[in-house]
Amino acid sequence: MSTKSPLTTASIEAAEALFGISYTPAERALMLDNLEPQIAMAQARRALALPGGLPPATRFDPRLPGFIMPTASGFAWQPREAPLPAHDDDIAFAPLGALAHWVKAQQITCLRLTNIYLDRIARFGAALNGFAMVTADFARKRAAELDDMLARGIWLGPLHGIPYGMKDLIDTAGITTGWGAEPYQTRTPETDAPITQSLHEAGAILLGKTTLGALAYGDLWYGGRTRNPWNLDEGSSGSSAGSACVTAAGLAAFAIGTETLGSIISPSTRCGTTGLRPSFGRVSRSGAMALCWSLDKIGPICRSVEDTALVLNAIIVPDAADPCQITAPFTFNSFAPIAGLRLGYFEADFADPETLTTDRDMLALAAELGLTLVPLSRPDLPYDSLISLLMAEAAAAFEDLTLSNRDDELTWQDDDAWPNSFRKARFLSAVDHIQLDRLRRLIMQEMDRLFQQVDVIIGPSLVGPMLTITNFTGHPSLCLPTSLIGTPTRPPVSLTRNLAPDNDTGAKTHNVPHSISLWGRLYEEGPMLNIGQALEARLNFAAGRPPGFSCAPVTC
Repeated sequence: MSTKSPLTTASIEAAEALFGISYTPAERALMLDNLEPQIAMAQARRALALPGGLPPATRFDPRLPGFIMPTASGFAWQPREAPLPAHDDDIAFAPLGALAHWVKAQQITCLRLTNIYLDRIARFGAALNGFAMVTADFARKRAAELDDMLARGIWLGPLHGIPYGMKDLIDTAGITTGWGAEPYQTRTPETDAPITQSLHEAGAILLGKTTLGALAYGDLWYGGRTRNPWNLDEGSSGSSAGSACVTAAGLAAFAIGTETLGSIISPSTRCGTTGLRPSFGRVSRSGAMALCWSLDKIGPICRSVEDTALVLNAIIVPDAADPCQITAPFTFNSFAPIAGLRLGYFEADFADPETLTTDRDMLALAAELGLTLVPLSRPDLPYDSLISLLMAEAAAAFEDLTLSNRDDELTWQDDDAWPNSFRKARFLSAVDHIQLDRLRRLIMQEMDRLFQQVDVIIGPSLVGPMLTITNFTGHPSLCLPTSLIGTPTRPPVSLTRNLAPDNDTGAKTHNVPHSISLWGRLYEEGPMLNIGQALEARLNFAAGRPPGFSCAPVTC
C-alpha cells in the first residue's frame, strides 16, 4: 500500500468508480494537495500494530433513550425425575434437567456420564469432524473431582457434572484455541475466558473445543469441513459448526456458540439444535476472538429450550473487561403461562415464496396455544446494507492478516471468503460507514416501536431481513427445530443469506431439520423461551435423533 507514485487527477477519477461517486475535473484538482497527507496519516496508523484484543473507543449499546431495564429476576425450573435409562445412548441424548437429576441423586456418576460422551466421540467424531481438540484427560480428572464433591454433599447446580463443548474461539487456559484458521492453529491462551471459568464453577465438564469456520465464518476450518449429522454429504453450516454438530449427534450434552450474523441460528437450523442468541451485551465476550465488537454475542446451543435457559443462567457473570457488557437481570420461569401473550409476525415474510408451509403452520399452532397473533409491517429500508458495517469491523479486527498477506494461508479463498472480503473492505467509505450507523439507529427505533405492540415476534429463520435486523439491533433470538424436510444437498450460499458455505452439491434428497425463530424484547428472553417451550412440546422434535448416531429410542 505504497504511495511512491504521485497522485494525479486521473488516479482520483479511476478511484471514484470504487466508491460509486463522481467529481468534476476542477474538484479533482483541488484534492491533489491534501490527499497525499491524508494517505500518509492512514499509513502512519497502519504502521502501529494495535493489540488484538483492543476494542474501539466507541461502543454499541442497544438501549435507546428512555429504555427501562426490566427489574424482575428469578429462575424457576424443576429437574426431570425420570428413571435412569438402561442404554447409554438414551442417557447421552437426555435433556439437561434429566441429567441434572440423575447426577444429583447419584444415579450416575459424573465420570460415567463423561465417559459416555467420550465413547461417542471416539465412535462418531471422525465422521462429523466437530471437535478441533478433545480434552479427555482433563474431562475425566474434572469428573472425578465433581464426584468427590457430591460424595461430600456439595452440588454446584444443574450443570454439575454435565459434559459440554466450547467453541474454539473462546480461550481455555493451556488448551489450543485456534479460531479455525491456519495462522492461529497453534495459539494457546494462558488464561480462561470468563465464560469458561463460569462454566467450570457451575460444574460443567469441558469435553473439548468445537470447530468453527475459519475466523467465525462457515464450516470449513484448517481440519476440514464439519458435517451435518443428518446428512454427512453437507456441511453443518457455521460458524458455530461443531457446537451444533456435536450437540445434535449426542457427542455433548450442550455446547457454546457465538453469533455475529447467523452463526448460532444457521447451524442450529441445519443440524436441528435449539440455539439461543441472548440480547447483545448480556454475556461477557472477554477472552473470545473479536470479529465485530458491535455485533458479537455468545450463547448456548442445546437440544431443548429449557436447556438453553439453564446454560444461559450459568454464563451471565459480571465482567468489567468487556466494555460492551450490560448488566441485566435474567428472568425465567419454566412454568410461566403463555396464553394471552402477543405474538407478532410479518405477513410479508410468511408470504415470501421461500417460506415453507411448515413455517406458516407455526402461526396456526401459536393460535391454538392461546397466543394473540398480531400482524406487523416494517418500512422498506436497505437492511442488507448494514452488512458493510460488519465487513469493516471484521477487516479492522484482522487487518494484520491483510497487510502481511498471511490471509493467503487460509484454505477458503473464494470471492465470498474472508481474505477477499477483508481486502474489499479497504475500499469502504468512512462517510458511508457513519451513514450506515445512523441507519442502524433508525432501525433500532423501528424495532422499539414494534416491540411496544407485541411481546415476542415469530418468523422464518432464514427468510426475510429479521436475522440481519435483530443482530444489528441486539435483540435476542431463539431458533428451534420444527420438522424434517426433504432437500437436496445444499449448494454454496452467500453471507447475506446464510453463513454456511458448502463445496458439496448433488441431486440426492435428504431429510434434514428445519427451524422457526422467535425474537424477544431486549433483556427479556423469558417470554420468548416460554413460547418456545410450548411450541417445542407440541412439535416434539427435541426427541429426534439423527439416523446412524443412536442405537436406541428415546425413553425420557
